[in-house]
Amino acid sequence: MQTKVFLNEDEMPRQWYNIAADLPSPLQPPLGPDGNPITPDMLAPVFPMNIIEQEVSTERWIDIPQEILAILHKWRPTPLHRAYALEKALGTPAKIYYKNESVSPPGSHKPNTAVAQAWYNKQFGIKRITTETGAGQWGSALAFACSLLGLECKVYMVRISFDQKPFRKIMMQTWGANCIASPSTETNAGRNILEKYPDTPGSLGIAISEAIEAAVTDKSGQTRYALGSVLNHVMLHQTIIGQETKKQLAKIGEKKVDIVIGCAGGGSNFAGLSFPFLSDKINGANIEVIAVEPTSCPTMTKGPFVYDHGDTAKMTPLLPMHSLGHDFIPPPIHAGGLRYHGMAPLVSQTIVEGLVTPRAIGQIECYEAAVLFARTEGIIPAPETSHAIAATIQEAKKASEEGKEKVIVFGLSGHGLMDLSGYDSFFQGKLVHYELPESEMGSAIHELDNLPKPKMVKSGKW
Repeated sequence: MQTKVFLNEDEMPRQWYNIAADLPSPLQPPLGPDGNPITPDMLAPVFPMNIIEQEVSTERWIDIPQEILAILHKWRPTPLHRAYALEKALGTPAKIYYKNESVSPPGSHKPNTAVAQAWYNKQFGIKRITTETGAGQWGSALAFACSLLGLECKVYMVRISFDQKPFRKIMMQTWGANCIASPSTETNAGRNILEKYPDTPGSLGIAISEAIEAAVTDKSGQTRYALGSVLNHVMLHQTIIGQETKKQLAKIGEKKVDIVIGCAGGGSNFAGLSFPFLSDKINGANIEVIAVEPTSCPTMTKGPFVYDHGDTAKMTPLLPMHSLGHDFIPPPIHAGGLRYHGMAPLVSQTIVEGLVTPRAIGQIECYEAAVLFARTEGIIPAPETSHAIAATIQEAKKASEEGKEKVIVFGLSGHGLMDLSGYDSFFQGKLVHYELPESEMGSAIHELDNLPKPKMVKSGKW
């Protein structure tokens, strides 16, 4: 009974996989305010050009610089675990594996792209990076990366998570970053929101607006913005997860995977695990790929496929994605990393194509799954990760009903040791199941009526 599968450092992938090269129907372009496709030069005040080149690339494989690999080696390759105890507790014939990204110094998958983005910014001569964070995983990861590479880092953290997760702020401070609750009085975007909604819990859309404004208004030109999810280059950097997973499954003798599961807020963790498997599915493999979100912020399961801004102040280009509207303020659930109004364009296109099946699960069921996982496998998972665990348990029970020995792989995107207030609320019975009603979706989505509409382009193969 082999519980963990390791790779040697020299077995770590040396390239990132770009699914844009293999999509049966190509991604539709981001648009500017005039409705025309944006050019790379238009993104230059926000991102360094070497990152922009990756954002627009259609090359299938992109080499990982040796300097980035050297930093990733601090914790990568990450282990793949067989969840024997969870399988026994469920009485399932399914074999359950999880890719453990919680072993990174900040405790999640986020530094896979934080290190890459910080390195490319430094190569371009940038001195300071601004960003936003929801639950604090991304802010912690970028603070960690900037600390190692000698860059200044400023993080706008969504107010509700800032209040719920104070130790994330301390982690960022330990790595030298400045963490500010968003909306703040430091930016025009923040001040405008506070004037209208002084008691707002905040949102990732608002925090993104503040971070971008802080970057583009620096007259020295030495500040750029970094995003922890949604954009193509972020999905790219995370594919090291799925590539390692495939090697580890082969190493343990698994010849076929039936189901791949990941939680999805902006899409980076899900994409990192699933895109290398979707490459196999595009080429004929029979794999079910499930993206899981909260019922309180059902971007993929209820949000329409539209052109929308990635932020509340409409500073970002229009992106083709599933969205609840850039003005949408999600309910303050404890899975802060899944409280985003939109979904990554690349993930959205795989949903349109039929390659990915989205699923929404309520936070009570997710915390129940997380506690079962902790009491069997030992790891206390992040609230975001609990969504993937809940879906995995659903699929394992289904395998029992069908009497089939399926191979299920899910992404353990991070640990929950900085998120224990959510567990405390669960044990005290303070959490409630909340399913976003159609009536609360309308106003934010109607704001998109006058924006361009993307085409529902798909091959029809899936």
